[in-house]
Amino acid sequence: MTTAFDPIDLSGVRLANRIVMAPMTRSRAYGPGASPTDAAVTYYAQRASAGLIITEGTQPSPVGQGYPDTPGLHSGEQVAAWRRVTDAVHAAGGRIFAQLMHTGRIGHPSLLPDGLVPVGASPVAARGTVYTREGPREFVVPEALTEEGIRRTVEDHVTAARNAIAAGFDGVEVHAANGYLAHQFLAPNANVRTDAWGGSDEARTRFAVALVSAVADAIGAHRTGLRISPGNPLGDLSEPEPEATYLALLRALEPVAPAYLHMVETGDRALTLELRKHFSGTFVLNARTEERPSGPEELALIEDGTADMVSYGRLFLANPDLPRRLRAGGPFNTPDRATFYGGGERGYTDYPALDA
Repeated sequence: MTTAFDPIDLSGVRLANRIVMAPMTRSRAYGPGASPTDAAVTYYAQRASAGLIITEGTQPSPVGQGYPDTPGLHSGEQVAAWRRVTDAVHAAGGRIFAQLMHTGRIGHPSLLPDGLVPVGASPVAARGTVYTREGPREFVVPEALTEEGIRRTVEDHVTAARNAIAAGFDGVEVHAANGYLAHQFLAPNANVRTDAWGGSDEARTRFAVALVSAVADAIGAHRTGLRISPGNPLGDLSEPEPEATYLALLRALEPVAPAYLHMVETGDRALTLELRKHFSGTFVLNARTEERPSGPEELALIEDGTADMVSYGRLFLANPDLPRRLRAGGPFNTPDRATFYGGGERGYTDYPALDA
């Protein structure tokens, strides 16, 4: 029987186990030009016992930033700073992918440089507010991407992917989940276009397919992953019939053959199993657990074949040696929600390991 502690081959890269550190925004990119700091080097290296680390969401361009103090991969100083992170993770025996996250309409002009405004699939504002340095601000109507804007956004992802490889990452994950730009194209309430990029399930998938295809062409499909969250209402999105949309997405991605599909489960397990059946690569699952963080119970998802790998968020945030703790059945440090976003090393690098 395969277990979560067995190694796995990820498109030619040997991973020590099947436990993934999920991407988690921490808003601590205080280095020059929104780059990782010494504390980020420590934070990721502490968690190198994961089979695979996926970084916090990293903007591929200045306009892709939706929150204060999130890191980028679009400048030389950012590449140099991330190189220190990847070197430290590799020295500790780990593997690490960079998550490319363009937030689209989830953001605010006050967070962007040079008079830029948030962009989206259509000029439809999300309901709600976003945190800025001046406090909560209502979302604005985004500027709808033109054909040229779509082309430029795809190119920005390609450049960021190449920068990731230059920075020493083992690959990248394209973020098409959790209410951000590629997810906005997938959702019919945020994408009301009637051109080739909207109006049907197949057309709404075209943007995500373009991103993954272009990145795979640039750095190799074996270094390219995709994150999705079918039916996830984050970012004021509504996907009343996600199965048809995401099956269309997987059909379009078959010729590309990305290394993995990382699914955030927000609906019924039946949809998870259906999408797994239609994806031939490695299937990574961030399981739905209702009122508790994912824990030892989710290890069984590897044993019963529901997933090839399982990702952990909050529990990995608070337990730098999570694979060891999962194997032992605990104990587990409790995540401190007050220190999730922003701040210093408290709640970031000071969670103790079992042998501390």
